[in-house]
This record gives sequence, C-alpha cells and structure tokens, in this order.
Amino acid sequence: MRWEPIRKPKTWAVPPNLVDYAEARRSFTWDAARNTLDGLPAGGLNIAYEAVTRHAAGDRRDHRALIWLGKDSSRRELTYGELEEQTNRMAGALASLGVRPGDTVFTLLGRVPELHVAMLGALKLGAVVSPLFSAFGPEPIRQRVELGHGRVLVTSKALYKRKVAPVREALSTLEFVLMIDGAEPAVAGAHELRSLLAGQPPTFAIPPTAPDQLALLHFTSGTTGTPKGAMHVHEAVVAHNATARLALDLRPDDVYWCTADPGWVTGTSYGVIAPLTIGATLVVDEAEFDATRWYETLARERVTVWYTAPTAVRMMMRSVEVSGLEHDLAALRFVASVGEPLNPEAVQWGVDTLGLPIHDNWWQTETGGIMIANFAASDIRPGSMGRPLPGIDATILLHDEQGEVIVRDGRAVEADVGEEGELALRPGWPSMFRGYLGEDERYRKCFKGGWYCSGDLATRDADGWFWFVGRGDDVIKSAGHLIGPFEVESALMEHPAVAEAGVIGKPDPIAGAIVKAFVALRAGYEPTDELRLELIGFGRKHLGAAVAPKEIEFNQNLPKTRSGKIMRRLLRARELGLPEGDLSTLESGS
Repeated sequence: MRWEPIRKPKTWAVPPNLVDYAEARRSFTWDAARNTLDGLPAGGLNIAYEAVTRHAAGDRRDHRALIWLGKDSSRRELTYGELEEQTNRMAGALASLGVRPGDTVFTLLGRVPELHVAMLGALKLGAVVSPLFSAFGPEPIRQRVELGHGRVLVTSKALYKRKVAPVREALSTLEFVLMIDGAEPAVAGAHELRSLLAGQPPTFAIPPTAPDQLALLHFTSGTTGTPKGAMHVHEAVVAHNATARLALDLRPDDVYWCTADPGWVTGTSYGVIAPLTIGATLVVDEAEFDATRWYETLARERVTVWYTAPTAVRMMMRSVEVSGLEHDLAALRFVASVGEPLNPEAVQWGVDTLGLPIHDNWWQTETGGIMIANFAASDIRPGSMGRPLPGIDATILLHDEQGEVIVRDGRAVEADVGEEGELALRPGWPSMFRGYLGEDERYRKCFKGGWYCSGDLATRDADGWFWFVGRGDDVIKSAGHLIGPFEVESALMEHPAVAEAGVIGKPDPIAGAIVKAFVALRAGYEPTDELRLELIGFGRKHLGAAVAPKEIEFNQNLPKTRSGKIMRRLLRARELGLPEGDLSTLESGS
C-alpha cells in the first residue's frame, strides 16, 4: 500500500534553501559547493577550520555554537569563539604529547562538550578521529582500537575502568589515555585532559591539510567477522555542508538538534560537523531518550530543525502520557529522520502531532553524507526515501540469479521503472569513503560496472522517487515471490496495536521460506492468541496471502543497533539457532 502524497506548502515564511529541485540538479556542481567554504589560508581543506575557525574569526565569534543539557538538568553554552580556543588547546595538547598528523585518536565519551572539543581539536592537528559509542563493551572497543592502531583514547575514568581496563593489555598501540575528569595514576599513559588543556595557548596554527588527507575512521559492523573501518577524508566537509543546506534546510540562525550519538556516523557528520560548518547552534542532550524531556527540550530551546531516528519517532508515538500537542513547538520548521526506513504512518504522525511531516532520507557510513532525501519544497510520498541530492546520481541495478549485479561490456545493467534491484550511486562525491582500512579487496568489490553498490535493494518510480525494499540479504524468497521485509513491517504497523515489527524469512520445506514477523505492541494491548490471529488476517488483507506473515511472535524487546535499526539478521539467527555474529552494535537489553 502506498499512501497519498503529503503536498508541499503553498507558501513559506522563509523559502527553503532548495526550492526548485530540477533547477538545482541542473545547476549544481561540487566545485561551486567547495567555493562556499573558506579553505585554509595557505591552501588545502581542514574540517575543523570550516566548522569552527572561520566562524570564530568573523562576526559569528560570539554566536552560540553549542547548548549542552546535562542529565542532571545542568546547562552549558559555548560560543564559536570559546569553541575555537578550546579546540586550539586540544590540538596543542595532542601535539605536546608527540601526536602527529595521521595518528589515530579514539573517543569514548557520552554526549558531553569535551567530545566535540576532542574531535575537532584532533582534526585541527591533522590526526584521524575514530569515535566509539560509549555503550560498547570491552571486546568491540578492543577490536576497533586494535584495528585502527589507536594511539590516543579520550575518555572518562568510569568508562575506562569498566570498558577499557579489561582489554588494555591487548591494545599494543595505545600510548595515551586522556581522561576528562581526572587521571588515574595507575593507568599507563594517563593524563587529566583539563590540566593538559590549561597548559596550552588558546591559539593554534592548523598545519597544511590536503583535501584527500584521512580525517575520519568509522567502523561498521558486519554479520560475521571483524568490523569494517570506513575511511573518510577532509574533503568530506564539502558534502557535509552542502547536504545540511539542501537536505536538512539548515541555516546559520537555526537552533538544531540531532539526537544521534557522535559515536556513530550520523552523530559525527550531522551532530557535530555539518551544522557547525553552517554556523548554526547545536543542542546536545546528555540524557537518554525520554518522551517528556524531548518535547520539553524542543519547546524550551526553540529548536527549529530536528534530525532524529525512526525508532525514536516510534517511541514517541507509543508514549501515551505526553504529546507534542501539549507543548509550544511553533519554532520547529523542519523535521527529518534517518537510520532505517521511515514508515508511512510515522510521516503522518508528524503532521498530526508536530504540525510538520517527517522527511525521510537515506545514506550509509560509506557514503559519509545524505544521498537521497525528501526535500522541504517537495511533496512527500510516505514510505519513500525521496530523490537524489543535487550532485548525486543514483540508479537501480539488476541482479542475476545468484544475487550479483549484472555487468555487460563493463557496464552494469540498470533496472526499469518499478523493477527491483540494488541501489547504486555514481562514484565521485566528496564524502565517499576512500577504502576499508586494511581491506583493499573488500573495498574494490563495492564498485561494479561504474557504480558504487550499496547492498540495499530498492525500486524507483516513474517520477524518480526511490523506495527501500530491504538489505540484499534480508529479502525473503517465498514460493517464487521476492518479499521485502520493510513492506510487511510497514503494513503491520498500520494496525493500531503494533508499535514496531521485524520480519524475517523462516525456512519452509515447501515454499522455501515463509514470512515470520516479530511484533512489539503499543501500550494497552496484550499479546493474546486472538490478537495474533487478527494480525495475520490484517496482513493478508493488506498484503495478500502470498506476502503476508504466516507466523507472528510477540516480542517487546526487538533487538536493535545503537542507531535504532531492528537487527533482522539477529532475529533470524535466534530463530534458527545460528551463531549471532558481531553484537557490538546491539542496543543493551535487546
């Protein structure tokens, strides 16, 4: 089922940054996008210079760069000038320890200002920044620091004790541990970060930085084996800035809240770098999700642009105690979502509760920035990821019977309108990853017939909107039918009892596989046999007997990654008694 489009506004108080999509695609060039940035005075390009230094040197020096909200109700603000001085001190502190451009600095912190200072200061020095999610356990931390040859770790005493100390002996390259709340004398290489910063001058000369110099190392979890280290360069800032303007409609006077943790690529690209390059004000909330707190934050801080995840939206939809209708959200003008496909009813919920639709978009760790989006000045087709950004060429590539992209005469074969295949992008955008660390062959296999192959299956309609089907290894083959789990999940979520759903293929001796759904219920509904039968009938009515789930299992704790994606492969492994693989990105309690 495809919902009726949500029409774009006929008028705007302030016109969006992108008003005419066709004209923007015609006239856009990445060279012009680069020219909106300053570049280093002596030439070159440095992410931290574009995010902080150029603003601090101009009329935005006293503009708020960051509003930090502590979990204990404390509050702290930093101007661009203050952020400039602190990141300069950070760069100087690292240099004083002998850290050099190209060395890897890992961060293991919660959502605190010291994380922003550490990341941006390291980038000023020319070090490579690799963020770790603070809820990781010791083993995923060991894997990543070891693979990334981490020389420096910025963390807290408590996080070090619980998560790093148990594996410290295995971290042969780790020389320095910088603790934001006082160093432990017994820890080898430990320093108190505050003391280090206090001993450095508030100025720092950023060394020459080539656009293709390595800047960020983001690890992505595979189903099996070790994590993959996706490498990004300083030139990525060109795409961070352009996509923030075009896909998120972000402007210098915005108060912007990205709820993603900086330990993940979204939290780095759009929670730290992109909004600062625009000159906007960031809201950073240390606390975990709480619907009441989130609504209060949106209202109190007068947030104008909000970027969050479908899981968070669904959690707010499940909240019966509080509603956005009870808060003054008049300042809010644009809401976007990323992390997994946004179900159509969530888009409509935004209209009903926030007064604004939620604009889904699509990208990956490997792409480094938003590639496909629903734009402020365009209609929204609920359930669609949108259309490619200016400067991005996207297509759907056909697979053969073995699931491989078909290549003829060196060129990949593109699908027709409405035909399912692999979502692919023409290489060359600035934030495209430049390799998997130490895995050249794995990197080369991502490119076929002149395209970067995303591994996601999708379709494209006649008007150029893209529709997510599922990951290549998630698609279910049942009795000759190819069934996308997202379609089944979206249909189930139209039932008033269903809050979330995860769908897998369960082996069947006759059909090859049947569709099985794991369902989390909304408050007020009980997991009864009657409701199970009702949902099966509901699915058949909405999807047809060939596509609808044959089995439904109630599960209020669906396994999710820290970024909010339901882990279908883990549901499948648990159902079939298979090895669970890498669980480092699993949300605690799932």
